[in-house]
Amino acid sequence: MSWRPAATIENLKYRARVYRQIRTFFAGRNVLEVETPLLSKSSNPDPQVASMLARNQGQDLYLQTSPEFAMKRLLAAGSGSIYQICRAFREGEKGRRHHPEFTLLEWYRVGFDYQALMDEMEQLIDELSGKSNVYRRLSYQDLFLEYAGIDFLNIELAELRIACSELISGTSTSELDFDQCLDLLISLAISPQLEGYVFVYDYPISQAALARANRANPLLAERFELFYNDLELANGFSELVDARLQRGRFEKDNGRRASEGLPVYPVDNALLDALESGMPDCAGVALGLDRLLMVLLGLDSIDQVVSFTS
Repeated sequence: MSWRPAATIENLKYRARVYRQIRTFFAGRNVLEVETPLLSKSSNPDPQVASMLARNQGQDLYLQTSPEFAMKRLLAAGSGSIYQICRAFREGEKGRRHHPEFTLLEWYRVGFDYQALMDEMEQLIDELSGKSNVYRRLSYQDLFLEYAGIDFLNIELAELRIACSELISGTSTSELDFDQCLDLLISLAISPQLEGYVFVYDYPISQAALARANRANPLLAERFELFYNDLELANGFSELVDARLQRGRFEKDNGRRASEGLPVYPVDNALLDALESGMPDCAGVALGLDRLLMVLLGLDSIDQVVSFTS
């Protein structure tokens, strides 16, 4: 194993310059930079996310998968719009595009909805790349219609499983649920067809996570993801501020974790108490900085933009 950095010194200098540009961008918009703990007694119960366990004096703690919960507590306390550049951790993620330890830029804009936040994301990426980029926006429904010929709002599970098997040869779908079929199609059939920056928005409400329901159609969530070609860069929402609904989603996620034999995580009651006290309407997004740096530098491996991989 070499002692040398994984990335070139030139790439590390580029990363530092991007950090300076980010801070200048948000300072010009009066968005406060904050810092929150990496360790917590609770964790995100999303079944798609695996947390890393740490221990201190016999107590189980979790390394954050994102700073979302703590930042929302600041919002509820009256911080106003905030951002953070920080490390995040996820168990079992290692590969050309994944590291178990990675860097997020996460920010929350009071008074924004998810559409306004997509606008600001475009402005930030243009600023960092030094040019005006082309961005495409597609609803989740239109994405599936255009690239897979599937209307997910008007299809039964049995038919979706068949379509999934046809579009992804060699795939067994008999045990997959509806959302698992959709996720598989995006990963293996749809995202490889995408070109450039593409925002996908209005996800199924079953995939809302911490997003509020779409006010025009409650079957959808005001959630978006940003892709560059087939690389997922960001995940954002118009934030759910209803403590009762959020508790129900956490409980449902933990129920699913239990049914799949996954660890069940303690619910973050501090977050729920913060929501109960009153969090302002806002939108938030987590942007993977390592992956964005790959795009900006035209690289194909996350190892090329991080100092060390072990």
